[in-house]
Amino acid sequence: MALKLKLKKFIPVFIVFAFLETLSLMMAGQSFAATREFNLTIEEVRIHVAPGLDFNVFAFDGQVPGPLIHVKEGDHVIVHVTNNTSLPHTIHWHGINQTHDNWKMDGVPMITQEPIQPGDTFTYKWIAERSGTLWYHCHVNVNEHVALRGMWGPIIIDPKHPSHLEKKVTKDFILMYSSWQSPYSTHYGQGGGPRDEADYWSINAKSFPMDMPIRVKKGDIIRLHFIGAGDAFHEIHLHGHDMLVVRKDGYPLPHPYFVDTILVGPGERYDIIVRMNNPGRFVMHDHIDKHMTNGGKEMGGAMTVVEYDGIPKEDWYIWKGKSKTYDPDFFYTQSMKKGYGMFTNPKFKGTPVE
Repeated sequence: MALKLKLKKFIPVFIVFAFLETLSLMMAGQSFAATREFNLTIEEVRIHVAPGLDFNVFAFDGQVPGPLIHVKEGDHVIVHVTNNTSLPHTIHWHGINQTHDNWKMDGVPMITQEPIQPGDTFTYKWIAERSGTLWYHCHVNVNEHVALRGMWGPIIIDPKHPSHLEKKVTKDFILMYSSWQSPYSTHYGQGGGPRDEADYWSINAKSFPMDMPIRVKKGDIIRLHFIGAGDAFHEIHLHGHDMLVVRKDGYPLPHPYFVDTILVGPGERYDIIVRMNNPGRFVMHDHIDKHMTNGGKEMGGAMTVVEYDGIPKEDWYIWKGKSKTYDPDFFYTQSMKKGYGMFTNPKFKGTPVE
């Protein structure tokens, strides 16, 4: 009888403690959405793309690529966009489906909104509903503004529940592939038509050798975010390593697969994980051969080099002196380590067009 009385007194206390413990676990596992608010401008600037090629662009915050937007799955994002150019623009948040009656934020002129006129500001609001590599770009005259005028930037949305392999990533590198048509480098309102052909190709708006190497050390597990920002296809091949495709257009793949070469089309994104286990110097390039030229001159175009720490640089090596001018945030690698927010790179900025 005494034991029964003790149990009766103990059971309510046990239930309370069990409930509190369950609630605590739920709270710890729940990821509360943050509201992240940014200001973004559109500017008319001139950037240096390749040896012998400067280009007039419409640039987000005056830079190409535009600022990195790095948020977490479920976050509420507010972006105030001010148009400081002479032509109207919008922003499409590519990969955000704008659900829950949010279609007016989709950024398509005369379909979901009036274009942002010169001097005006428009506020976009959206929810980071799914994770992965996304991007943003203008949706006015996309054949020119996106394909030729640099109106694009990366969005990285971290998943609430990353995979076991994603948790092991030590460095991120964002590579936005695009092309350029030199006859229209100074003429806003022209180019990008079906009869116009590109003669320059780039990574993050720089053609080799004006871009930067990917610097790693043995044992790194790196993630490459490939984004097809222009209207060209790029057949990306990394020497000396296997590339594991883990996400396509932001979506995690149930069965990741290894590739030697991967075709990145306009608007496509791939998350690639590579184990750095083969010290040396290895080129990563577009395997469409003419894309490795600058105005028809080799070597150039959409190409970079993976450099392992500790590998000597011979005098004949094309990037022998690159250490003096190296930009560690050329692929937004440093920005990706800073947490959540909007990150610019002063070295991507152009000079105002007079």
